[in-house]
Amino acid sequence: MKRASHWFITGVSSGFGRALADAALQRGDQVTGTVRTAAAQAAFLSEYRERAVVRLLDVTDDATVKSTVAATERETGAIDILVNNAGYGLVGGVEETSPSEMRTQFEVNVFGAVAVMQAVLPFMRQRRAGRIINISSVSGLVGWAALGIYSGSKFALEGIVETLAQEVAPLGIYVTLIEPGGFRTDFAGRSRAETAARIADYEPSVGANRRILTQHAGHEPGDPAKAALAILKVADAERPPLRLMLGTDALGYAQRKFEQHAAEIQAWDAVSRSTDFGAG
Repeated sequence: MKRASHWFITGVSSGFGRALADAALQRGDQVTGTVRTAAAQAAFLSEYRERAVVRLLDVTDDATVKSTVAATERETGAIDILVNNAGYGLVGGVEETSPSEMRTQFEVNVFGAVAVMQAVLPFMRQRRAGRIINISSVSGLVGWAALGIYSGSKFALEGIVETLAQEVAPLGIYVTLIEPGGFRTDFAGRSRAETAARIADYEPSVGANRRILTQHAGHEPGDPAKAALAILKVADAERPPLRLMLGTDALGYAQRKFEQHAAEIQAWDAVSRSTDFGAG
């Protein structure tokens, strides 16, 4: 009989984090979740006090990240599966984004996620076992007007995680990127921030997509509960994938991107090859 796994999930107050915590707990696993406020902590514990531990954590506070992970290992038990879920989406054009807005987006979505992985990895390395699952986005593969900085943060996370997967593979640690399309989470609500600036020239591109995000809120095709079940399959797999896209819309966006990329490579093949020493 398989023993219960211990999950450490950042951002369990709503969205994918909450859906995944629910699914893991309902099948008998143990969950340590993190939230940012005492109110969110109390709300989660009111339902799952028996098998869940919820800790207050700001993933941008490096020292607290390290101490929280160490306390979890010491007091609750070895972390088998880390899920980096905490994050948000900044909506606005690239030129509309201030330096502080951009830095904050990267602090949470990139540096915060890396800090949590760095805190957990020494324990997983010692055990020569562990699973790390990062909630990315199809926007980590495909750019979309109005989500340039958010997409950039996910592109960065994708590159870091792809490399990390190679580094830890000999140590018995598996790393996966989850790339959802549109799901009925809080992404278009409280997990969404807007740039303060608006530039009229970008209304046909950024403005149009901003309106699409607002209009589609609550009507996205993806079901978070089904996404959680898919992530459970990844966690249980003997050899989990490096990437898993979720949703037919994500598959469609990615397929079009890959086809366009392949066509450009082929069209410019001769120019690409002409830059080698000795090329004719």
